[in-house]
Amino acid sequence: MFGKKFSTEEVSTQNQVKSSVQRSIRAKICSQYPLLEETGAIDEILPKKEAITLAKCQEHVQVVVHNNTPLFFAQRDGPWFPSLRLLHQYPDMMSKLRADVGAIKFVLSGANIMCPGLTSPGATIHNEVDADMPVAIYAEGKEHAMAVGITKMSTAQMRELNKGIGVDNVHYLNDGLWKTPSF
Repeated sequence: MFGKKFSTEEVSTQNQVKSSVQRSIRAKICSQYPLLEETGAIDEILPKKEAITLAKCQEHVQVVVHNNTPLFFAQRDGPWFPSLRLLHQYPDMMSKLRADVGAIKFVLSGANIMCPGLTSPGATIHNEVDADMPVAIYAEGKEHAMAVGITKMSTAQMRELNKGIGVDNVHYLNDGLWKTPSF
């Protein structure tokens, strides 16, 4: 989604959002990631009384920015994904899948995550997930997430089929969003 060449020059507009839009975005994020609301972390991430900016980028991508830091992004009306920097601060906010060592270099190049990379002996499916759900992709033997993606099939189907694309990679370490720590 962001590729290696993404930069702030690709942002077409940045607007401070009205409080009603801010509440709507916050509500959708809380419904997708209920742990943020349960722990109260959402108040630290998106404070109610502070200004939130919505940056609109190419390919209908929207980025929620607070204090010049990109926090969440979505394409069209799709789900909100946390930036990896935010996910590293709140690692338990979303479901986790762990890819094996052989998949790491491909994931970090922007490739989608194939089912065998998630079902092999070195990989782990931490949470049972349905199709079309946002997930964090971790690397075998590493503490922090290396990518964020959306499942193409449920984890049960991944185990059963064990071939094809299991997760679409939408944001990974060293992509354009990672290299743009502030807007």
